[in-house]
Amino acid sequence: MRISVVDVGSNAVRLVVADAAGGVPLPVHTAKWRLRLSEEVTPGLPLPEESVERLVQAVAAADRTAAEWGAAGPLAFATAVVRGAPNRGEVLRTVRDRTGVALCTLPGEVEAELTFLGARRWMGWRSGPLAMLDIGGGSFEVAFGRGRLPDFVASLPLGAGRLTHEFLAGQDPPHPEAVRALRRRVRHQLRDAAARIRWEGPRTAVATSRTFQQLGRLCGAAPGRHGPFVERTLRRSDLRTAIDRLAPLTVAERAELPGISAPRAAQSLAGAVIGHTAMKLTDLRSVTVCPWGIREGVLLRHIEDGPSWWAEMIRRSDGAEPEEPVPLRVAGK
Repeated sequence: MRISVVDVGSNAVRLVVADAAGGVPLPVHTAKWRLRLSEEVTPGLPLPEESVERLVQAVAAADRTAAEWGAAGPLAFATAVVRGAPNRGEVLRTVRDRTGVALCTLPGEVEAELTFLGARRWMGWRSGPLAMLDIGGGSFEVAFGRGRLPDFVASLPLGAGRLTHEFLAGQDPPHPEAVRALRRRVRHQLRDAAARIRWEGPRTAVATSRTFQQLGRLCGAAPGRHGPFVERTLRRSDLRTAIDRLAPLTVAERAELPGISAPRAAQSLAGAVIGHTAMKLTDLRSVTVCPWGIREGVLLRHIEDGPSWWAEMIRRSDGAEPEEPVPLRVAGK
């Protein structure tokens, strides 16, 4: 069976086509289309018409590509940048009407659960009680669990793109007080979730997302060309040094650093502050940078539990009822 997933994030639309032989999603093709919605969308305001048009074109291209690789219609979801828009329902209907792809939004807590599932499958049972950190463009997800699925999840409005727009916009390089204010916001909103992680005492901690991958590379982890099976560790002390390195630089100068791509250079400092503050508050000295995340979690859930769950996610995303977490647990599992 060949399946595909489309992830509409704050910076790009990403497609993964995978074979599901043996219950493991083995990628056969990946592709992405840059959108940079985080640069065009103000949190809390509607997505502009031009942004919706480019989103439609990118999703249509992803759908065509998936078909060319022999996959059925993709499992397509949008993260916080669309989920938080006042015109979310209109955007989803426009994409569906013009592309035939049933794009939906996932509640933040479900994003955290699925990302944890992907990380757990990658790390395996040897990792024991597991903590997971995930920095997105619009939100920050935290999870902890001892089994296949998490016992605790939290989704917070602490995305790297969101906080860059709120605290650092128009400053190149940013003023030190703006960086301190950003850190205070993260400390305040993350305090309770971090206390829960500390109390649980995880044996292993993982960090997912492109933001953490790029920060890991900046802090000395192996480059992506070495493949996904090379272990990559991000230490809190190295991340603290990275903040001092990033803060005085302009966006253009940050893009010249190892691992920092031009599209993410503007939000790299906010990402580093979020990551370091989260690790400090949760008392994590290091995290393993995990290549699997929410896309793999969606694929795994589809493989393991069948298509009915995804149909339910689409139904709830239509706006007929408030967004609430859809339990991942299935009777007998």
